[in-house]
Amino acid sequence: MAEATSDDIPDREAKKQLSRFRDKVEEEAIEHQMAYLNITPMMDMMTILLVFLLKQFAVQQSAAAMSDGLQLPSSTIELQKPPGVMISVTQTAIIVDGDAVAPVRNGSVDASLKKGGANSLEIIPLVSTLDKHRKRMQQLQLMTNGATKWDNTATVLIDKNTPYRLVTEVIYSAGQAEFSQYRLTVIKKND
Repeated sequence: MAEATSDDIPDREAKKQLSRFRDKVEEEAIEHQMAYLNITPMMDMMTILLVFLLKQFAVQQSAAAMSDGLQLPSSTIELQKPPGVMISVTQTAIIVDGDAVAPVRNGSVDASLKKGGANSLEIIPLVSTLDKHRKRMQQLQLMTNGATKWDNTATVLIDKNTPYRLVTEVIYSAGQAEFSQYRLTVIKKND
């Protein structure tokens, strides 16, 4: 049997000291945790906002640079509105915020891309894409506590040679995705 030295502590006293030490460590950890601010979720939110704003800025700039298949009609209106989702209808495609969603041939969209066939007004890929944009904008509004508002407005750029039937289909499809307000973009006519 080992001999007890003067430095040995009885088991009962050692357990009490260990318990006190453990409680002290846990208490300090809790105090330290309360003082610690977790900024990771805030950084995530700010990153999402930054990407959204950069994408919106890029879309505004790209809308100003017209492609070969898009010639806007002229107008004398002076009013400039803030941007929403940008829908462009060229002679060759329907484009939402810079991404082509449906091809246009001879002034119409293929019947296979419409919900009810050739006579339908609803263009399935356009509604699907606009739904994604609407959900993204509504999520952004929730994340910013209403600072960034979703106003259900779509800015529509339509080539001046586009048949009225295709214009109707685009506006109807936007309405199906809950974009009930429209801004038709034109080029200001010089006097």
